[in-house]
Amino acid sequence: MDNNGVGSWLHRRRAKSGPKTALVSGDRILSYTELADRTDCLANALNERGVVMGDRVAYLGENHSSFVETFFACGLLGAIFVPLNTRLAAPELQFQLQDSGARVLISAGALEAVAAASVEDTAVTHRLVVLPDAGTQAAAVKPPSGVESYDEVLSAAAGTLLDVAVSLDDPAMILYTSGTTGKPKGALLTHGNITWNCFNTVVDMDLSKNDVALMISPLFHVASLDMGLLPMLLKGATVVLETKFDAGRVLKLIGQHKVTTLNGVPTTFQMLCDHPEWSTADLTSLDKLTCGGSAVPQRVSDAYEERGIGFTSCYGMTETAPGATMLPASRSKEKAGSAGLPHFFTDVRIADPMGGLALPGAVGEIQISGPNVIKEYWNRPEATADSYSDSLWFRSGDMGFKDDEGFLFVSDRIKDMIISGGENIYPAEVEAVIAELPEVGSVAVIGVADPKWGEVPRAIVTLLEGASLTEEQLRSHLEGRLARYKIPKSVVFVEEMPRTASGKIRKVELKKQFAS
Repeated sequence: MDNNGVGSWLHRRRAKSGPKTALVSGDRILSYTELADRTDCLANALNERGVVMGDRVAYLGENHSSFVETFFACGLLGAIFVPLNTRLAAPELQFQLQDSGARVLISAGALEAVAAASVEDTAVTHRLVVLPDAGTQAAAVKPPSGVESYDEVLSAAAGTLLDVAVSLDDPAMILYTSGTTGKPKGALLTHGNITWNCFNTVVDMDLSKNDVALMISPLFHVASLDMGLLPMLLKGATVVLETKFDAGRVLKLIGQHKVTTLNGVPTTFQMLCDHPEWSTADLTSLDKLTCGGSAVPQRVSDAYEERGIGFTSCYGMTETAPGATMLPASRSKEKAGSAGLPHFFTDVRIADPMGGLALPGAVGEIQISGPNVIKEYWNRPEATADSYSDSLWFRSGDMGFKDDEGFLFVSDRIKDMIISGGENIYPAEVEAVIAELPEVGSVAVIGVADPKWGEVPRAIVTLLEGASLTEEQLRSHLEGRLARYKIPKSVVFVEEMPRTASGKIRKVELKKQFAS
């Protein structure tokens, strides 16, 4: 093939693993041949609608076979895939569609209202809607005027293979990361970034074609897509897609499908072991648990160890596609608190304040290099320039140190980022929307510990003289403007903010006073 990118994978897998089950998506079971055939049809359909190499195609929906087909169809055409977070509000989605310049939006039928609102004043010229599978009562719903049915479009399309010359250096996907200045940045992942990240995952997780992965985290998150779904399909394994997380159902599916691999965040693993059916669930097939986002609570880790299952912990970010380091379950007790060793094809260093290499045990900035690391942000040359040291090393903004064996320990998070249930929340973005309220004089958002989500946002607010505002009114203002997980769970009103000599709010002091 002329296509050397990720779009060629299903064509190559069709030859090697044709009849084997590739995807289980609800009641739909697709072999590698069927998945490749459907992807060919979608690529032809998108091409007929004007999509060519370099064009952007956005997808808004939960875990579903159409997500996978859209990703690979874009890869066949050399188009750029733009997965959108289903939890975002219409204005947030609209910004990402405008910024990416997406020409096509494929969305789930259940999200039609937000999809319709988000495409206003964007470059989107074609919309496809994924309606419920045939046989369900909701399947009788017809697409709105001007919107095409995804399955009807596939049925009418040619099934020929489009072999576009795509290289590993060509862009494959734009993933938006919440911006520290209030607006998200699009991390531009190339076909090579994705491919090398999958190589890292296959090698370090020792994946096999006999593995069965249950995807309980949304595929629009880079860890779920690039460390869960794609490495499994590269190996010719089987992936079971779940649209919503339900702990009881997940426990049943593990036994039903003989699931071997499960990726998630601490909250999801906690909800599983807290479920009443945990002790009786058949977990005998599970042998690979991968957790990212934050540390696994000890009681959760102990619950899984009692069932003979250990955790592999990961550290990374969207810009590293996302893997940087991994701590295998076999070293989890010996190296408790560590984020592990660099992935096989990735390098990690600790830079001291002068830019030199820090000695073992000394805290400095964590910097990452390797073929999985992005080279740029989409249309953000200044952000790109600020994010690299010596043109090769991505500056994570995280602080950490290595021990004398090279194991990484993360000391502090990226600036003030809050991680809530695996979702990244940047306070600046939330603060900007709260500041729209005319009553607000100043605002700071911090993270506070939460037993279920790990962290949740809390807003510290001062009001202008003579103004009045309730917590309920503030939260009501945020509804529809921000994703629900970004909306502060509590609000504290104060007379004044602690500030530096230059007038900046001292969040360190706020955290000491209000984070508990």
